[in-house]
Amino acid sequence: MKLLKKDKKLCFVLNIGPHYRLPIFKAIDERFSCSFYFGSHMKQQIKTFDYKILEGYVATLKNYFWGNFYWQSKSLRIIFKKYDMYFFVGEPYCLSSWVLLVLCRLLGKQTVAWTHGWYGREGFVKRLIKRIYYSLYTKLMVYNEYSIKLMEQVGFSTDKMFCIANSLDTDKDMKIRSELKPSNIYREHFKNDCPTIIYCGRIQKWKRLDLIIHSIAQFKNEGKTVNVVFLGKDIENVALDKLAESLGVSNQVWMYGPCYDEQVIGEMFYNAYVCLSPGNVGLTAIHALSFGCPVITHDDFKYQNPEFEAIVPGVTGDFFKKDDMADMKAKIELWINKDEEARNNTRINAFKEIEKKWNIHYQLGIIEKIVNRD
Repeated sequence: MKLLKKDKKLCFVLNIGPHYRLPIFKAIDERFSCSFYFGSHMKQQIKTFDYKILEGYVATLKNYFWGNFYWQSKSLRIIFKKYDMYFFVGEPYCLSSWVLLVLCRLLGKQTVAWTHGWYGREGFVKRLIKRIYYSLYTKLMVYNEYSIKLMEQVGFSTDKMFCIANSLDTDKDMKIRSELKPSNIYREHFKNDCPTIIYCGRIQKWKRLDLIIHSIAQFKNEGKTVNVVFLGKDIENVALDKLAESLGVSNQVWMYGPCYDEQVIGEMFYNAYVCLSPGNVGLTAIHALSFGCPVITHDDFKYQNPEFEAIVPGVTGDFFKKDDMADMKAKIELWINKDEEARNNTRINAFKEIEKKWNIHYQLGIIEKIVNRD
């Protein structure tokens, strides 16, 4: 049942609707009186959901690109409809959003950015553009506290910013999690009881997954067997299996391939000792922690995705020095040496972190706070 606001009708104008965000959009659709306008596509191929699933879906806007910049056709007419608050994807690259923001200010309508905000690696020109762009908004929903602190340092008021975090299919994952228990999934495949590392996501060169293979080869040279399973499609012919063969660790590497069965994914995360993402980490961190698996990734936060903030060193995972395989291996060793009691404590800590803010219900609470604030 919708909670209709007497004086607030919401409008969401977004670049696209990524498939993973369907649960949060459905929750928003059910909770608020709102309309959705989605862009047709992005230059990077991203799987989208069927927008018509949403009761509040109105139209798909054609995205026209010029390099990294784009314009959403027929978007300007939306501003003259009877909406009181507009939520934009918060990308300065979207040229039409600049015009929409100016029109909203002239018409006295509230605007909210749903955005990454600051990364910390912006040069002078990009910082200037972002400062102007985000200053046009009434409120900012930023993915993590790290970005909020960076934006506070350049003059943005904390009263204007809200941490929106990120989520997957929270309720579905919670149900699967409640049924998980230790299993023999890795023992049956690897024919041993040695610790297993997991990676889940697309297999690409820039993610530096080769470091994982090299690290387990080093462990083998030291007389220690460590297994690794890769859940994901090799979209760039990275050929990790050939690297494993050349290093003599093929029997310790499971190239599972893409998997969309959350029950299987949950079981694999739950039974792995640690999830390792050497290049950077995004929603993989939320996925892993949702099923009780700690996460290791690099420590150069300006080149990280917002979800790195769910990792609490020594509690829900760890950070290693970027591109330092020796430090990465040392962090792996800390986690694969934990006994079952310690692993259970880690699972509890991981669940607590997800329940704190990396879930749909927290995000709905933030949006509700913004909508109801005068």
